[in-house]
Amino acid sequence: MAIKIEGNNLSVEDVVKVARYNEMIEIPDEAMKKVAKCREIVERKIKERAIMYGVTTGIGELAEVVLTPEQTEEYQRYLVYSHAAGYGEPVAVEDVRASILSRINVLVHGHSGCRPVIVETMKEMLNKGVTPVMCQKGSVGASGDLSPMGQMALVLIGEGEAFFNGKRMSGREVMEKAGIPTIKFKARDGLATINGSNVITGMGTIQIHDAEKWLRTTEVAAAMTLEVLNANMIAFDERIHKARGYPGAIDTAENIRRLVEGSELLKQKGKKVQDAYSLRSTPQVVGAAKDAFKFTRKMFLIELNGVGDNPLFFEDEGGVCLTGANFQGTPLAFGLELLGIAVTTVCVLSERRLNRLMNPHLSMGLPAFLTEGAGIFSGLMLSQYTAGSLCCENRVLSNPAATGSIPAAADQEDFVSMGMTTAIKTRQIIENANAVVAIELMAGAQAVDLRKPIKPGKGVQIAYDIVRKYVDHLKEDRPIYQDINRLTEVVKSGEFVDEVEKAIGPLK
Repeated sequence: MAIKIEGNNLSVEDVVKVARYNEMIEIPDEAMKKVAKCREIVERKIKERAIMYGVTTGIGELAEVVLTPEQTEEYQRYLVYSHAAGYGEPVAVEDVRASILSRINVLVHGHSGCRPVIVETMKEMLNKGVTPVMCQKGSVGASGDLSPMGQMALVLIGEGEAFFNGKRMSGREVMEKAGIPTIKFKARDGLATINGSNVITGMGTIQIHDAEKWLRTTEVAAAMTLEVLNANMIAFDERIHKARGYPGAIDTAENIRRLVEGSELLKQKGKKVQDAYSLRSTPQVVGAAKDAFKFTRKMFLIELNGVGDNPLFFEDEGGVCLTGANFQGTPLAFGLELLGIAVTTVCVLSERRLNRLMNPHLSMGLPAFLTEGAGIFSGLMLSQYTAGSLCCENRVLSNPAATGSIPAAADQEDFVSMGMTTAIKTRQIIENANAVVAIELMAGAQAVDLRKPIKPGKGVQIAYDIVRKYVDHLKEDRPIYQDINRLTEVVKSGEFVDEVEKAIGPLK
């Protein structure tokens, strides 16, 4: 069923369906009527020779330059030309699709002043699989993501480049093959198409979805490690976490308890009075990440369903044009910086648990590096090196870009968000994090084998079975890079969470 785009009802999950799984969209007539009504205001004001930023004037430092009626229309094409100034590899197809969807949802509010054909054309591009080529680098996150969005806008007028059916070709050729008429920009159309932080929004929305699933996967990995290390589960007692009150910690502790329910491994003697922080602090750390993610999700839902554009047109007093800075990407940058920091922190926790599995002085009787042939064999020793290197990289990437403003446009745009840099590095943080947790799961499964015939809990058993579906037990040393890469893809797919939740119910 097609997803209705009305301006105020778009969810993170909707964006993923459209961007990643090619769900169709439709725009109700009422929403298109709002677009048309707002366009009437713009047309009237143009006839009145009103001064309107980016419509009858230049932009940035050139905002004081008033255009002639003849220049007004041509200006929108030149505006898009000049702003398509990016660099680097193309933005991922799903991120481009999410960006376009985000921009459509801005325009259907009816405050941007573009013609309805702009919205209709972008909708057709999504539904027919036309994906503009947009360079990753060049946006400073204010006035929106101008460089990549400029490349997107080129395709509407039959220029630039796009992907279609897996091939990269000219914008004109793609639009012809897809059966979508190209258009000619008129007053306001070009700026309305590009003037928002929609690439940050699109990329970040998908990252939120992926990071939330990854975080639940870390709980599965933690539960497995806790079992094979015979952890003292008093630290996960609900009363402890309710006494402090953080919702995320309460939920994580409950998830862990459910994952290990029925465990024979946790009934062994020899428990410590208190385990190391990397074990008993799991609810507090993972829970803090959950609470941080809620903030990030909140910021992005506001952006997805708000009007990130400039100028804006309102019906007040017969139609008023207001100039502000709703393109500013700082709210999004802050949300993604926090998400990246949270993922990096939980990654470090995972690596520390992994270290305990490897270290015979800390592993509660497990053999060194989880091999029964220590000496001639090194077991999973080097997998911890890989996890450590990824954690180090994530720490570097967690340094904020959102504090890195460099003035643009002759200091008219003298503070920018650098949110696109944040989005690019946060994506890499999540990518690395998937591998770290995959390595912990691989080591945990190896430890389960070494504890046999003692059985793990129901949820952990499901996770163990998934590991063994893709990675064999390490009886003697072999190259394991393929195992790590294969299991990382499984983590990214969400299979661990999906299958575990089928068995024990949804994780909070």
